[in-house]
Amino acid sequence: RLDPAMAAKGEYETVFTTEQLQAWVQRLQAADEFAFDTETDALDAMRANLVGISLAVEVGKGAYIPVGHLYPGAPAQLPMQQVLDALKPLLEDASKKKLGQHGKYDIHVLRRHGVDVQGYADDTMLESFVLNSTATRHDMDSLAQRYLGYTTTKFEEVAGKGVKQISFAQVGIDEAGSYAAEDADITLRLHRVLAPQLAAEPALEKVYRQIEMPLVPVLARIEANGVRIDAVELKRQSSDLSARMLAAQQKATELAGHTFNLDSPKQLQAVLFDELGLPALVKTPKGQPSTNEEALEAIAEQHELPRVILEYRGLAKLRSTYTDKLPEMVNPQTGRVHTSYHQSGAATGRLSSSDPNLQNIPVRTDDGRRIRKAFVAPPGRKLMACDYSQIELRIMAHLSEDPGLVRAFEQGADVHRATAAEVFGRALDEVTANERRAAKAINFGLMYGMSAFGLAKNLGIDRGQAQDYVSLYFSRYPAVRDFMERMRVQAREQGYVETLFGRRLYLNDIHARNQGLRAGAERAAINAPMQGTAADIIKRAMVSVDAWLADHRERALMILQVHDELVFEADADFIDTLRSEVVARMCAAASLRVPLVVDCGIGDNWDEAH
Repeated sequence: RLDPAMAAKGEYETVFTTEQLQAWVQRLQAADEFAFDTETDALDAMRANLVGISLAVEVGKGAYIPVGHLYPGAPAQLPMQQVLDALKPLLEDASKKKLGQHGKYDIHVLRRHGVDVQGYADDTMLESFVLNSTATRHDMDSLAQRYLGYTTTKFEEVAGKGVKQISFAQVGIDEAGSYAAEDADITLRLHRVLAPQLAAEPALEKVYRQIEMPLVPVLARIEANGVRIDAVELKRQSSDLSARMLAAQQKATELAGHTFNLDSPKQLQAVLFDELGLPALVKTPKGQPSTNEEALEAIAEQHELPRVILEYRGLAKLRSTYTDKLPEMVNPQTGRVHTSYHQSGAATGRLSSSDPNLQNIPVRTDDGRRIRKAFVAPPGRKLMACDYSQIELRIMAHLSEDPGLVRAFEQGADVHRATAAEVFGRALDEVTANERRAAKAINFGLMYGMSAFGLAKNLGIDRGQAQDYVSLYFSRYPAVRDFMERMRVQAREQGYVETLFGRRLYLNDIHARNQGLRAGAERAAINAPMQGTAADIIKRAMVSVDAWLADHRERALMILQVHDELVFEADADFIDTLRSEVVARMCAAASLRVPLVVDCGIGDNWDEAH
């Protein structure tokens, strides 16, 4: 039920005089919590200039303080420094609660303009995300529509769209004022609606208060720290990739018997399916033969060309995403690359990153390792990478309480070898490399709800044999099977599953008519508690490590987070101290039935530290 009062239009003022500014400062001083938002001239928080600030203290009222509208004939605005000086004591007062929508952006912008925001207490994007990560997108326009029944003014409506879009500094102050003040007002309204819903679910409120909110300033610091890049090394890699792309192109020409454009799906379709007569096993939504990765993988056994195309595409992607692009991303003021982390990106609670996307650098290939080689430590410093060893499998042991799996971890054995010994009935030292590989594939496959069919494909064995492996595995680890069944049942009955810390993942397709969608939801029901718990654990570790680093910022920085790994840059003579402190905090981020183990590496670049 939506509250009609929350959908009413607001009354907004634009602040042009010192008297108006003082009146707002007094309102903020008297309030328990206030909403704030910044308007800027760029999307990149590390480069954006402040154009104005908006504020709200009570629902339906808001103010916009313009400081940087630059168009011809723009009215006189208060000097930026005067406005920042007036608001700074309030924004930097940790006991005065602040509220934002995706406030990490605004925290960056204000920090770069000399204001260190403290007391950032609530974020409506994160309230929505913790309440139900899959119910809606978590941008303000979507949230206002869903939770308030309010249609916001979109950025495009004031700034235009596409090539005609102007910078916010060029937007007329009249339009800008009501658009910007509305942002602060709607943030406050959303908080009034979402906070009670969270409070009604104590486990969720705890995730929000203890994990997500404390992480906001931590991520802002990691992003601001940035990482140093070796542009010369990347240039070398780009030319190497180009040479290999050319070789793949020549090979493709030779295989097809004539030249064709490898980047054109249409020409590729003609070569593969018309000329070479390969079967079109995967179709596009319009019923055409597809040439996507899955389609090429499906016919790679039958002819050499699909494999060559896949290789060419892989090289092209690495070049365009990383080796050509990273040097262009270096911030001119800091000389470093600053990624952006998204807290509400993945439904399970995992962080994602963009510009550059660090999650997509291939882990197991030489090319991926080479790219990591270009993330470097400055002279006199080293990089240290710390990652959780087999964390999801350890969480599975904890959640399933399976005695066999728990024992393998308690003994500190190589868990895949121990699993193989158990499943194939051998002594540990008799396990063959192939048996260990099979056990590892089962261990990881099960966590993602992999079927016997998937396992057979993965190991290159027939389906019957794969089914025997799985049955044998479950007979040795019956509690794992029970746990998986329990998750499926919980998902069907409640519509969601939970992580160890109480984060929920709603599975909207668990009752879908379509068997494929339903099976996908069942796989997610098994995987989400593990992936989500792993995400919660590393977030807790980051908050704890960041608090310790507060007194050592000159000596060490936390600079990257990727899945289960944290990367630091530190003075060479401080690394040993850092290592013991970080490992202790990462291991203490959760108490499981099995020990958490952290592996650390140190080097002059990220690859060496791996």
